[in-house]
Amino acid sequence: MALLSFEAKYRVRGGTLIGGDLFDFWVGPFYVGFFGITTVFFATLGTLLIIWGAAIGPTWNPWQISIAPPDIKYGLAWAPLREGGLWQLITICALGAFFSWTARQAEIARKLGMGMHIPFAYSFAVLAYFTLVVIRPLLLGAWGHGFPYGIMSHLDWVSNTGYQYLHFHYNPAHMIAVSFFFTTVLALALHGSLILSATNPKKGETVKTPEHENTFFRDIIGYSIGTLGIHRLGLFLALSAAFWSAICIVISGPFWAHGWPEWWNWWLDLPIWR
Repeated sequence: MALLSFEAKYRVRGGTLIGGDLFDFWVGPFYVGFFGITTVFFATLGTLLIIWGAAIGPTWNPWQISIAPPDIKYGLAWAPLREGGLWQLITICALGAFFSWTARQAEIARKLGMGMHIPFAYSFAVLAYFTLVVIRPLLLGAWGHGFPYGIMSHLDWVSNTGYQYLHFHYNPAHMIAVSFFFTTVLALALHGSLILSATNPKKGETVKTPEHENTFFRDIIGYSIGTLGIHRLGLFLALSAAFWSAICIVISGPFWAHGWPEWWNWWLDLPIWR
């Protein structure tokens, strides 16, 4: 009941980026807004296009359905629908839905008087997708360098891209990205387990305070980053993982066309070995 009272308090006009009061409304507990409508529109249209692509394809097997990008020969031009044009339209719908969702998050944050940390963080996930289907194909000169929409076909694309550069794990940006991904998991596991251990006591015991949490980490590793600090660190780690994963793929092809193990020859060429 307290949460419902809180929602009613903040269901006030204002905070919209586009549309003003015309789109400033809720459906049940969900704020809609102009960007809520565009999100539903793009997501629905994109889903219908995927279903259409499956209908004209060879199978209804969800593992095998695939919407492929245009052939390399089309370059950056529009392709016929059955030859990659469908992929182009679905990509536009996906980007429209993702950008709309980001803007809707910003509107909700503005209504609640919060910072823009959430839409900013979400935009890094959108950046990773945007890099794969727009930035890298543009740099390589053809939409055909984007990944196909499908389960097995997408996994095949990832595998083939890795083998194209002999051993993708030698990509230095890939190394950094994977390190940040693993560190994010470690930080979230440590933070989540700490909060649960302090605020979910056994029956009859009292809930512990942040002082207990800080003391635990001071005793075990000599330092506690604090309740605010751990969230800043978690945000930094997660955003860094997404950022460097985008960097690792965008430099593969446009800026480095050889096998990634070859990139490390600079180490052997250092004058200290001569």
